[in-house]
Amino acid sequence: MNDTQRRQADISAGGWVLSVGLAGVAIMLAFAGLWLPNGRAGSSTSSVESKKVAVSLTEFKVTPASIDAEVGQKLVLTVTNDGMMAHDLKVEGTEGTRMLEPGTSETITIGPFDSATEAWCTVAGHKESGMVMAIQITGSAPAAAGTPATATSGGAEIDATAEPEANWKPYDPTLAPAPGGTVHDVEMHATEEEIEVAPGVTQMMWTFDGKVPGTILRGKVGDLFNVTLVNDGKVGHSIDFHASRVAWNDEMRTIESGERLVYQFKADYAGAFMYHCGTAPALHHIGNGMYGAIIIDPPELAPVDHEYVLVQSELYLGANGKEGDLTKMLAEDFDAVVFNGYYNQYKFAPIRVEPNQRVRVWVIDDGPSENSAFHIVGTIFDTVWKEGTYLLRPDSRRGGSQVLDLQPAQGGFVEFSFAEPGFYPIVTHKFANASKGALGLFQAGDVTMPAAAGH
Repeated sequence: MNDTQRRQADISAGGWVLSVGLAGVAIMLAFAGLWLPNGRAGSSTSSVESKKVAVSLTEFKVTPASIDAEVGQKLVLTVTNDGMMAHDLKVEGTEGTRMLEPGTSETITIGPFDSATEAWCTVAGHKESGMVMAIQITGSAPAAAGTPATATSGGAEIDATAEPEANWKPYDPTLAPAPGGTVHDVEMHATEEEIEVAPGVTQMMWTFDGKVPGTILRGKVGDLFNVTLVNDGKVGHSIDFHASRVAWNDEMRTIESGERLVYQFKADYAGAFMYHCGTAPALHHIGNGMYGAIIIDPPELAPVDHEYVLVQSELYLGANGKEGDLTKMLAEDFDAVVFNGYYNQYKFAPIRVEPNQRVRVWVIDDGPSENSAFHIVGTIFDTVWKEGTYLLRPDSRRGGSQVLDLQPAQGGFVEFSFAEPGFYPIVTHKFANASKGALGLFQAGDVTMPAAAGH
């Protein structure tokens, strides 16, 4: 072997040694888990890449309604509020975004998950209205989303035989005369209050001025109302006066906790009008107590001995001490129909008058969903005024009326007198509803209820 051949052999041997050495290093790296098939070092073959999803919140849905993920996969959600009110998105109502004002966004990372779950908006009533997003996990049982919840169980129950405690006070139905002057400055407060709605039954009601119905307002045609609404509650609220002619997006806008707005309007028309919170879902806010009445007198209203106001509404009971059940409201599955917010209120506290005194009763059906057939047993209405006009005035040629029929958000008044002493039941002649709490009494004169009497 000459020198050239020896040099070539040494190079070949060295190359073989180098190759063996590199192969050994590669093997060691592979065993150490530091060399991956894709040629990248420093990651794990068991990791699952995060999934990025853009999520939109509107009234009242989450888009997309469902997200698919793998077991162990994290989700990076860019959540944008494309709606007109504040929303959030939280997994199982706990971890998620802050409360997002309209037009704002937040990116959050959630998971990983090993089973299906849900995320929803935690604003009261929004989940029940459809703001739910399912998170489906491959290989797990699916979760439904994007539809209102079914009716919940565990709602309070009314005992029809129970009576209020001795210190209970009824809602005063007396209607004060319209105040003097033509400008009325009013401040109203939106609050959340635990209120008794039937003997032994309380609900966390949303209220105007801490009572249900809210403060009764009164004025005359042409009067100017400056109403300052202060939100002392924990959720957004608004107010809508049916006696007004103003743009929905201005005075009727929702204000958040701690905020206030001025709602100014001129009373151009006479009427027995409803007012209510219009914040979506309005059904939830009205059904949970945020309603009242504003009376705008027709010109030359005749004098009477007594004036009263009765607001009919429904109760959709949640658990005792909790908010009303929106799923029941959506199904019109009410637990009670009441006058001025309390079950059989004026059966427990009859309204006192004297025989032959002239009485006017203003009736407003604030619903939110059930109609009224207002009737007083044992008398006849000689005057009926409904939705801005007289249907009947005292006239022997025209006869009398037995019922003031009202749909939700309608109102009017009736006038009458009681011919003799006694008790006169107040009902809606839709008797199924009278048996569910829409029952009261007028007491004419100094009389005693017979022990066996019942209605």
